[in-house]
Amino acid sequence: MSNRFEEKDFSKDGFNLSTWKKIAILFKPQYKNFLILIGLQILIAFSDVLFPFLNSTAIDTFASNHGSDQLLYGFIILYVVAILLVGLLNYVYFHYSGKVEMGFGYDLRKNCFDKLQSLSFSYFDTTPTGWLMARMTSDIARLAEVIAWSMLDLAWGFPVMVFSTLIMLNANPLLTLLVWIVVPFLAILSYWFQKMMLAAYRHVRKANSKITNDFNEGINGAKTTKTLVLEDHNLSEFKEDTAEMRRVSVRAAKLGGTFRPLVYFVSSLALALIIWFGADLGSKGIVSFGTLMLFIQYAQQFYEPIRSISAIMSEFQMAQASAERIIYLLESEPSIVDSDDVIDRYGTVFEPKKENYEPIKGDVEFKHVDFSYLPDEPILTDFNLKIHSGQTIALVGETGSGKSTIVNLICRFYEPINGELLIDGVDYRNRSIGWLHSNLGYVLQAPHLFSGTIKENVRFGKLDASDEEIIDACKLVNAHDFIMKFDDGYDTQVGEGGSRLSTGQKQLISFARAVLAKPAIFVLDEATSSIDTETEQIIQYAIENIMKDRTSFVVAHRLSTIVNADRILVIRKGKIVEDGTHGELMRLHGYYYRLYTNQFNESIQAAIEANSRNVMA
Repeated sequence: MSNRFEEKDFSKDGFNLSTWKKIAILFKPQYKNFLILIGLQILIAFSDVLFPFLNSTAIDTFASNHGSDQLLYGFIILYVVAILLVGLLNYVYFHYSGKVEMGFGYDLRKNCFDKLQSLSFSYFDTTPTGWLMARMTSDIARLAEVIAWSMLDLAWGFPVMVFSTLIMLNANPLLTLLVWIVVPFLAILSYWFQKMMLAAYRHVRKANSKITNDFNEGINGAKTTKTLVLEDHNLSEFKEDTAEMRRVSVRAAKLGGTFRPLVYFVSSLALALIIWFGADLGSKGIVSFGTLMLFIQYAQQFYEPIRSISAIMSEFQMAQASAERIIYLLESEPSIVDSDDVIDRYGTVFEPKKENYEPIKGDVEFKHVDFSYLPDEPILTDFNLKIHSGQTIALVGETGSGKSTIVNLICRFYEPINGELLIDGVDYRNRSIGWLHSNLGYVLQAPHLFSGTIKENVRFGKLDASDEEIIDACKLVNAHDFIMKFDDGYDTQVGEGGSRLSTGQKQLISFARAVLAKPAIFVLDEATSSIDTETEQIIQYAIENIMKDRTSFVVAHRLSTIVNADRILVIRKGKIVEDGTHGELMRLHGYYYRLYTNQFNESIQAAIEANSRNVMA
């Protein structure tokens, strides 16, 4: 369960304007609702500022018996109307804030999901699932929440400070100066703390990604963990990551917990100064009691936005840490892309121009191909291979010899670093990725089924396939009989990842899915290595019959499945060391001969031992 993925280091100290400009562009669909929210916050701020003024007026007018009963009734009506107005404004505000939060979160998840669909195979080879899940869930939720709620509090706080300052200046400039005197100090304090808080919350988001990935690997690898008795080891690693999460989270909480009391302390000192100095002025008759109450209430209201800035800053730092990672995901570029000319002719994977797709005959040729995953570790060097359409090509060799690399290049999951890979005589980079993949049938060693029914999973091979076509495909691979044994037949739920089916059943459904598309090129990457002998024989039948007249590549561990292949290529250290039919290679008495006879002897020995156990039983 080791999680040693190192993401990009987001180490810039302060406010990252570039990140927020990019978020602003992504936020564009919500601009209208956001502007409505700002307008509502200004109206709410004005109505909030109105109440201390009304209270002051009431004290100076009615407490001293200067107002008539008629004026009092009018004032009560005005006060009630103001309360109802504030209630209505807040109701509408909460409604629109919820729309902005949910709408922006939806837009971000859609954009991120679209990006993941467009990224190349190599991206998922190197990026942990947990890291991606953290971006799609907690980071997006955090960012949407902060923008829809916390940042909009600033749209309320700034007008409150402006409106209350204007009224206070009109009432008494000297007391207004006392209200403002602590603002520069609070600004310096806020700037100093925000730098440290941003760095702390970046560490929190990074630690959260590790823990999410630990959960993902722990759940997906539960069987492996138990069979290898790795519980203590995995728990130890998980404790290390959670201890790191605890450490950085406590530090972030301490910074926020220190900043908030400091802001409250300073603003409370200013309020005490106003009360002391205002009381002195009141005793001298310079200000009325109502005016003094106005300043006390306005000072409390004035400092409320400043006090809330501490909480907003904490939220904002977390939001920026999340925004940086979301932008990093959205700006990730696929390593395999079509040129502009190819896109003009064939379209993209999402918007293909299938009317321009040429039919694939199936000739494949490697011409002086160089390839490596890491710069200093070449896998293929000046690799050459020519395959005619309709041939079944088997690739055998030890682990790491380059078998899967060859088929990955054919499938254009990766591209040659040097040289060319031709399909029907044309460099496949001059055709679109969608053109190739729509003519490709790929069956993996560990087939993946999506949650849903058997019928739905087979239909992924051809989305517009009829039920009859699906059944025919399943019959071709001899999957129909076991499917019909289920109570719900083709409507049987396969479970998450196909968990309700055996490995062999999943493999047959995966094979039917590939067959349904009627691809010109088949790739079977160790497709029979994890299944029972009976299912292997069924798939062997499919390989021999369904793949006729189609170019097919079989990466094989069990050599018994490829004895009828047109060509068997023995790959060692990225080189073809033997090439021929099964009979030709056996007569060479080379590497393939030794490998095949060893497997054959092992099979005979296993059969003898099994027979002996049956006799004894």
